[in-house]
Amino acid sequence: MLQVRVLSRTSRVLVKCCRRTVHTAPLLQELTERGFVQDVTHKAQFEQALAAKPQTVYAGVDPTAPSLHIGHLVPLLALVHFRLHGHSVVPLIGSATGRIGDPSGRSTERVQQTDEHLNANISGLTRSVNTFFQRAVEHASTRLGLGDGEAALEGVNVKSNIDWFKDFSMIEFLRVVGVHARVNTMMNRESVKARLSSQQGISFTEFTYQLLQAYDFYYLNKHHGCTVQVGGSDQWGNIVAGIELVGKLSPAGPQVDPSGGAFGITTPLLTTPSGEKFGKSAGNAVWLDENLTSVFDFYQYFLKSPDASMPTYLKIFTFLPRSRIAEIVESHNANPELRVAQKTLASEVTEMVHGVAALDRVQTLTSLLFPTSSSTPSSTASDYSNLTTSSIVSAFGALDPRLVYIPENELVESIPIFKLAARCGLAGSNSAAKTLVSSRGLYVNNVVVPNLTSTVSRCQLIDGRVIVLRAGKDKLKVIIAQ
Repeated sequence: MLQVRVLSRTSRVLVKCCRRTVHTAPLLQELTERGFVQDVTHKAQFEQALAAKPQTVYAGVDPTAPSLHIGHLVPLLALVHFRLHGHSVVPLIGSATGRIGDPSGRSTERVQQTDEHLNANISGLTRSVNTFFQRAVEHASTRLGLGDGEAALEGVNVKSNIDWFKDFSMIEFLRVVGVHARVNTMMNRESVKARLSSQQGISFTEFTYQLLQAYDFYYLNKHHGCTVQVGGSDQWGNIVAGIELVGKLSPAGPQVDPSGGAFGITTPLLTTPSGEKFGKSAGNAVWLDENLTSVFDFYQYFLKSPDASMPTYLKIFTFLPRSRIAEIVESHNANPELRVAQKTLASEVTEMVHGVAALDRVQTLTSLLFPTSSSTPSSTASDYSNLTTSSIVSAFGALDPRLVYIPENELVESIPIFKLAARCGLAGSNSAAKTLVSSRGLYVNNVVVPNLTSTVSRCQLIDGRVIVLRAGKDKLKVIIAQ
C-alpha cells in the first residue's frame, strides 16, 4: 500500500502551491464545471468545510475483477482533483464488501466468488489502484506545473476494509450498526426498491450491503478523519446511509449535527450519444491492466470516441485547463475530420494510465496501421518520415510476427515488391500478390505499388532500414533490412 503522512511539510507546500498558482476556482466549483458532480449533500456546509481546512476523502472499489476498468475512472479522478487541491484521499479496496456484493445498479444478484478467485482479484485490484494513483498524480502534477507529483502522493493512502471487518462479530455489528438502522428507510433505498420489484427479489445478504458500506464511512471517519465519500450516482443511497451512521455515532450526537460533519458527492453515469454505458467496447470492459486490454486497444477506444462527447470527456478525463479544452473543441468543430479532440483525449488518458513510453509506442503503431495520407501513386511517405527502426520494433514487440527481417541486398532494388508480399506472408502466393497489384491494393509506405516490376528503392527505406508493406486497409508487414 502507498504509505502516507497526512499533510506533511511537503504536502502543505503542495496545498499552498495548488491554491495560489493553479486553481482559480474553488474545488467544488471546479469539479462541477468539469462534470464530476451529479449530487452533493449539504452543499453550503460542504463548501465551507473545504475552504476551512484540508479534508480526507474516500471512494471504494469492490474486487469484482483483478483490475480497474475505465468505468472506475470518474470517481477516482475526482479523488485526484481533491488531492491536487491539498486534501488527503483514501482509495478503499472492498476486500470485505466484495464478499457480499453491492445490489446497486443490478437486476440480479452477483454470483459469489470462491475465496481463491476473490483473493486473486483483491491482489490484482490493489496493484491496479496503486499504479493508477502513482501515474495519475504524477501526470496531473506535470500538467499543472507542480513538479513530479512526489509530494502529492504523500496524501494518497490505499486501504482495505477487511482490516476492520475481519474481527467484527455479527453480534457486535448488530449492536453497533444494526441498532441505528431503520428497516423502512433501508427498503426505500433505490437499489433495494428496484430489486424488490424484480422477479428475483433481493437476498438478506445484499439487503445489508448498505450497512457495511455505511460502517466503512464511520470507521474511516473515526480512525482516519475521513469526512467525504465520493461514488457513482448509483451509490447515493449507500453514501447517505454512511452519513447518517456517522451522525448517529458522533460524540456530539445526531441532535447537534445529523451528518456528523460528513458529506457525500456522486458522479454522473456516463453514456455514449447512443445511450450505451461508457467503458464498454463490443460489450467488453476496457481495462487499465494492459494484460487484459492492450495499450493499443485502450488508446483506440478513446480515439474512436464520438464528436458529441468530446467536451465532456476532455473535461473529465484530462487535466488540461478548461480554457485549453475550449480551444481544442473549437478547433475540432472547425475541422472534425482531423479528429484533434479525439487525438488529444486518447493521448492524455493513455499517458496518464500507461505512461509516456507506452503512449509513444502506441502512437507509432497507430501511424503504421492507420496512415492518414492519400493512398495514390503520387503520395509521399509523410506519415512514416519521423519513425525510427527502434521505435517501430518497440511498438510491435520484438517477437511480433508482423516484423519480417530480410537481407538488405534482397530487399533494396532486387526482388519485385509483389514477390516480397508473397515471401513475407502478406499475400498467399505470387499470384495473389499480382492480383493485389492489379487492383491497386498493395502499398509500400502508404504509396500504391504501380506495377509488377516495381522494386524497393533505397530512398523508400524508413530510417534507412524499414518499409511498411500493406495489403488493403488492415493487413501489413514491417520489413526490416538486415
